[in-house]
Amino acid sequence: MALQAGIVGLPNVGKSTLFNAVSNSAKAQASNYRFCTIEPNVGQVDVPDERLSKLAELVQPNRVVPTTIEFVDIAGLVKGASKGEGLGNKFLANIREVDAIVHVIRCFEDENILRDEGEINPISDKEIIDTELQLKDLESVEKKIQRTEKVAKVDPKAKRVLETLQKCKDHLFQGKNIRGMGLEGEDLEAVADIFLLTQKPVLYVANVDEAAILTGNIYSDILVKAATDEGAQVIVMNNSIEAQITELETTDDKELFFSEYGLTEPGLNRLIRAAYQLLNLVTYFTAGVQEVRAWTIHRGWKAPQAASVIHTDFEKGFIKAETISYKDFVQYGSEAACRENGRLRIEGKEYIVQDGDILHFRFNV
Repeated sequence: MALQAGIVGLPNVGKSTLFNAVSNSAKAQASNYRFCTIEPNVGQVDVPDERLSKLAELVQPNRVVPTTIEFVDIAGLVKGASKGEGLGNKFLANIREVDAIVHVIRCFEDENILRDEGEINPISDKEIIDTELQLKDLESVEKKIQRTEKVAKVDPKAKRVLETLQKCKDHLFQGKNIRGMGLEGEDLEAVADIFLLTQKPVLYVANVDEAAILTGNIYSDILVKAATDEGAQVIVMNNSIEAQITELETTDDKELFFSEYGLTEPGLNRLIRAAYQLLNLVTYFTAGVQEVRAWTIHRGWKAPQAASVIHTDFEKGFIKAETISYKDFVQYGSEAACRENGRLRIEGKEYIVQDGDILHFRFNV
């Protein structure tokens, strides 16, 4: 589905280091210089899912294929980006293209890493980027208001659009993000064509020092409180350590590393799963001798839509979906056993696929 989460933040907060850790298909240049990442780097990563491993254990297929998500490493932003400062225009253009935002915030002390913004202050750092995105959104909203005003005098539909735009303008003037408005229906349609930056869902990465990996620190605690107030999630991790983990080649080496730091899994796993959930995605599986595979769909998709991610012909010629819940498949151990025990259901075109369903589609060619 090529859904993307953009990694953003001020310069030198650990964005590219995080990207290097999270990506298994691309590497960004990590350097102690501003704007070392100019063109956005894109990396496709596997979504860690214990259910896939369990299904593979039961089915013993020829191959196992996880689902994926894309992360984009975007150039560091500075104050004034909305007016073109630094690489502001490039930053804003790149972020407009992603589906969700992973905002990396510095929550560690290190005099050897440049910081033009003064003392460590997660809230101030967060607000710098919030403000720049809000200012750009305000510009977009005001331009559309100008285009809509004349038409609204004679067109009731345009008048409704204008009312929504004015609400958005007032909201942005208060220093608030559009996603906090919870726009739906006609309101959502009114701004769909201007691709507002602060409408995108966001999660925060608190990049802490090694000592704070498990417990966090005063900086990450401040960030968690601010994020909670806006209904967002914070992943606490040390980006440098995560990058080191990805360089380890064997499972034994990784387990030894986890033991040394008291970790049970890479923080990246939590980040990837959180980004996947942020995009409102769910996973269904196909399970056979040839292949056990995870497939990504949007939450709420019906069976024919879900079938389309395998092949468009599956949606066009959809007849039914043979469906087994993950819990039942694990309990009975195979598709045949589920069938024998009445745990295989036949679902039609109106069935909303649930996270973890094991599906087999029947369709006309």
